Amino acid sequence: MNMEELITKGGPVVWILVGYSAIGVAIVIERSLLFLRQRRLPTQIVKGLGSLLDHPKVLTESGMVQGPEYRIVDAIVTADAEGVKDLRSVGDRVRSHELQRMEFGLRTLGILGNTAPLLGLLGTITGMIKAFMVIEQAGGKVDAQALAGGIWEAMITTGVGLAVAIPLLILLHFLEGAVERRNQSMNTCIALLLERRGNGRLSEVNQDQPHHWEQITDGV
Repeated sequence: MNMEELITKGGPVVWILVGYSAIGVAIVIERSLLFLRQRRLPTQIVKGLGSLLDHPKVLTESGMVQGPEYRIVDAIVTADAEGVKDLRSVGDRVRSHELQRMEFGLRTLGILGNTAPLLGLLGTITGMIKAFMVIEQAGGKVDAQALAGGIWEAMITTGVGLAVAIPLLILLHFLEGAVERRNQSMNTCIALLLERRGNGRLSEVNQDQPHHWEQITDGV
C-alpha cells in the first residue's frame, strides 16, 4: 500500500495526522538550527570568568559570536559597570529570557506527540462503529472478507498515530536535553562570574524542581 492509498483509506483523521507530522518536523528542524547557532563561550573566557568583572574589556575585545552564555555575561558586566548591586537578579532575568527562547515550540511538540495516538485511536473507533453498523443493517449476514477489510482499514489511523507520535516524542526528549544542558551551562557561567562577589551561588530555580516542559511527557 502506497502513501496515497493509506491516506485515502484512513480518511480525514490520517490527513490531520499528516499535518501533525509536518508541524512537528518543522519545529524540530527550527529548534535544531537554533541550537546549532547558539555558540558557547570559549574555554579561555570561561576560565577567566572569575576576574572578568575586574577586566570587562576582555569580553568586548574577544570578538566572540554571541550565544546565551555571552548575553548573560555581557548583561552582568554592563549592570556592574552601571553600579547595579543585585547582579544575580540580572543574570537570572537574562537566563530566564534565554530559556524561553530555547523552549519555544517544545510544548506544542509535546502536545502533538501525546495526542497523535489518541487521535489515531479515535479514527479506529469511529471506523469500527461504522463497520458494526453495516453488520447490523445486513442482519448479521456479512461476508467475513469484507468485514476484515473494513476492520483493518479502521485500524490504519491507530498505526499512523503511533508512527507520528513515537518519533516526535523521541525528538522532543533530545531537544529537552539540549535545553537542560544549556541551562546548566548558563547557571555555571553566572556562578563563576559572581563567586568573588559573594553572590555566585548556583540559582535554586530549576535545580530541585523539574522544568515545566518535563510535565509535557509525564507517563511517556
